Amino acid sequence: MNKSASPPPSAMLVDPVIAAELQSDYTQNFLTLWQQMLTAQVPPLADKRFSDTAWQSSTLHAFNASVYLLNAKFLAAMADAMQVAPKAKQKIRFAVEQMVNAMSPANFLFSNPEAQQKIIATNGESLSNGLKHLFEDIQKGRISQSDETAFEVGRNVAITEGAVVFENELFQLLQYKALTSTVYERPLLLVPPCINKYYILDLQPHNSFVRYAVEQGHTVFLISWRNADASIAHATWDDYIENGVLQAIAVTQAVSAQEKINALGFCVGGTLLSNALALACARGEKPAASLTLLTTFLDFSDTGILDVYIDEAQVQETEQSIGQGGLMKGLDFNAAFASLRSNELIWNYVASSYLKGENPMPFDMLYWNADSTNLPGPMYCWYVRNTYLENNLKQSGKFKLAGKKIDFGKIDVPSFIYGSRDDHIVPWTSAYASTNILNRKKPQQNHFVLGASGHIAGVINPPGRNKRHYWINEQPATDALSWLADATEVAGSWWPAWADFLAQHSGKKTKARRKLGNARFKVIEAAPGRYVKVKAS
Repeated sequence: MNKSASPPPSAMLVDPVIAAELQSDYTQNFLTLWQQMLTAQVPPLADKRFSDTAWQSSTLHAFNASVYLLNAKFLAAMADAMQVAPKAKQKIRFAVEQMVNAMSPANFLFSNPEAQQKIIATNGESLSNGLKHLFEDIQKGRISQSDETAFEVGRNVAITEGAVVFENELFQLLQYKALTSTVYERPLLLVPPCINKYYILDLQPHNSFVRYAVEQGHTVFLISWRNADASIAHATWDDYIENGVLQAIAVTQAVSAQEKINALGFCVGGTLLSNALALACARGEKPAASLTLLTTFLDFSDTGILDVYIDEAQVQETEQSIGQGGLMKGLDFNAAFASLRSNELIWNYVASSYLKGENPMPFDMLYWNADSTNLPGPMYCWYVRNTYLENNLKQSGKFKLAGKKIDFGKIDVPSFIYGSRDDHIVPWTSAYASTNILNRKKPQQNHFVLGASGHIAGVINPPGRNKRHYWINEQPATDALSWLADATEVAGSWWPAWADFLAQHSGKKTKARRKLGNARFKVIEAAPGRYVKVKAS
């Protein structure tokens, strides 16, 4: 072998001293487990995948699970010890985690004593049920996480009463019927993420954010994004801003006969909404009286674990594939997001549904999660490059929309910015960063609230259940951790705090109108409308 083929010293990716320590610890722990097995001692298994008594019923099964956990710990430590750039280390950690999670003995029939015992106890029925579930999911192209027969859009989810009062090729605009005798004069426009169906905000009556807002006396409008198909496969980010959000704002203004509206964006919907309001500002227009952002990125400096899917090579490959036309498939989104929590969202269901033949439980959030949506390729490619890859949005004048330079700092309205503490999609510290981007002249008008739980469960936390808690701190802070250090914890849902904020910017109360739409924008069909019922293909 010539010199050029020999690895340079920098190729030593793990410090030999650290590697030797890890190997020594591994050997000692393995020998301890081996001795325990030989003497019929059952080691403790502090992992919920192995919490069933079946794993302790046999020394061999307990040993197998213990060795797996030891191997997992060793591989994770080796990944952490890699002397590589931070982004490369994150990708290595993620790859190791995916491999380790997939190789759990709980995922295979021959090594899962729970599944084996259930086959015997049910005379093989659990095995036949598991095979049935497997074949059904193969046809769907995804793993079922919920009993999908328990829900139907328009029957028991997305049932708040209302109507479609406008539609174009990108979205339908829903207006909801008043539930109070008087309403605030300024309406509320909700902009949900286009990556998912809107009805995460309108699940069932007891946990519907839409219904809650209507019950507070707000006239609520909501964008129902179209599930992209070939007819809009060339739509761009500009199209979603101009013919999507700004069009919805204009119709909301016209139907309500109000120049100023309140606007709320959730996740990518918040990013779209902020882009639209910034473009309006660049044109000298100020349609919003207030802005609410729920788990929204404006600063993409820290995108958490999602960063493993974004680099120049991957983005270029996507641009070459669908950047000039095509679809980003919803099933691909689902698979990517599920991989971020693969034990909970993939392997848990492999073990329960396929190996043990258990029927998935009905769960409205997981039913919604499986209801995929496609995006137009050009729109998606612009989004990924300008946000996750280049982080252009937070930089004043770095990018243009409709020929105008965009500056979020000119959105000079009071804002309510919400983050979820355990959010793995939008880290709460990144959500907090919006407080230092919006409303540059009056940053004290930016109010941040931190909720417990994750990206979805933290947001959909109705007051009636009195669950979880949230943190508030009205004193401005330069960074998120400083804000949290002085924050006050409050029990229960954050929704009432938001309702108090919104009431301050909604104007006076007027008699509720019973007729939806107006002479120009007539009712097209009843909510939830056609668009939300279209399945991704």
